[in-house]
Amino acid sequence: MYERFYRLRERPFALTPDPVYLYPSRVHKEALSYLRYGIESHAGFIVITGAIGSGKTTLLQTMVRGLDSHTTVARVMNTLLDPRELIESAMIDLGLDPSGLSKPAMLKMLGEFLVNERAAGRLVLLVIDEAQNLSLPALEEIRMLSNLETEKSKLLQIILIGQPDLRDKLDRPELEQLRQRITVSYHLEPLDAEETAHYVNHRLARASISTPLEFPRDVTDAIHARSGGVPRLINVIADATLVFGYGEERPVIDASLVQEVIADLDATGVLGPRSNPNRRESVVPAVPSSAIPAPIAAAAAAPIAAMRTAEDDKLARELAEREKELRRREQEMASREKELAEQRRVLADQYRLLRTQAQAQAAQPAVAHAPVASAWPPASAAPAARPRVQSPSFAMYQSKRRPGFWRRMKNTLLGTPEPVLEDSL
Repeated sequence: MYERFYRLRERPFALTPDPVYLYPSRVHKEALSYLRYGIESHAGFIVITGAIGSGKTTLLQTMVRGLDSHTTVARVMNTLLDPRELIESAMIDLGLDPSGLSKPAMLKMLGEFLVNERAAGRLVLLVIDEAQNLSLPALEEIRMLSNLETEKSKLLQIILIGQPDLRDKLDRPELEQLRQRITVSYHLEPLDAEETAHYVNHRLARASISTPLEFPRDVTDAIHARSGGVPRLINVIADATLVFGYGEERPVIDASLVQEVIADLDATGVLGPRSNPNRRESVVPAVPSSAIPAPIAAAAAAPIAAMRTAEDDKLARELAEREKELRRREQEMASREKELAEQRRVLADQYRLLRTQAQAQAAQPAVAHAPVASAWPPASAAPAARPRVQSPSFAMYQSKRRPGFWRRMKNTLLGTPEPVLEDSL
């Protein structure tokens, strides 16, 4: 749309993660360093968290691209899975076929694969994105997978990447054993105003054809003030600014244009609720524990702890019910798809059969047939001769044609005797 107007090869602020446009900010450099350290040292679990749109996926893709051929990577993107489905997803991404296997057989196959990979000098990484959606049983299953090890090192390196909710989930008492195995943990903070300016102009320079397009500092400051330094929101505002500038034929982007864009995006709700970077958290003054009598402190803390435990249990039950319902619907959809596939297969077989029959009939030569005589009456049977029956009137007519008829009739009427002649006899 605006690429030709601003002399760009492509859209520099597309929302699809692209490692080519990764800006090496301080937080991203540190995160990559932590990732490389955890992988090279064969540490336990590696946990990377960050807000929505903070660049976790781009960071992950950059890390995977930097790995050598001695590393095998399995990625699990759909985390709304039960423990068995999670293992199946990881095995499928590793090129294994777990269909029809029991869980012990699956774990045995996975263990043998990991041993063979380690014998070949390759490291196996299991990267789980959006890990904040994992259920507690699934997280416990992941901890059990980390038990696959030799006498010297782990056979499987596990990296959990998710939103800040993942940290809250890992702090639960039920996951204490998993939490103790986390050796590398890093949280991606938003960019500051200086980094936001460098981030925007870095992506513009990457996409420019000749002279790099730059946003002035007041423009990037306005973008940072509304986005809070979150890369995804920065991309949304910057991309919309280029669209507006192209529509109004403004080759130079200024702060007034950005403010118009932000107002329009806020009106449509694209940017979500406005955050206040200057908001201060409420601070409760610390009171020495010795100043509070032990019975009073225990009585005050007990209801709060019980309330928190009850709320956590309620939320866990609700989450488990929702995950169960989601799995049930997925199973129904899968069953329905199988039925439709079977119906399509039957119809296709019938169609092929009818088509084959039609082609066979069309391939047969035409045969001339002699006309078939009628079955009745039979040709050999001649019609029977009917007896000749004469009616009285016809007999009288025939007699009238004999010689002397009228003469005899006249003599009879007049009473004159008729001479007997030899001719009349």
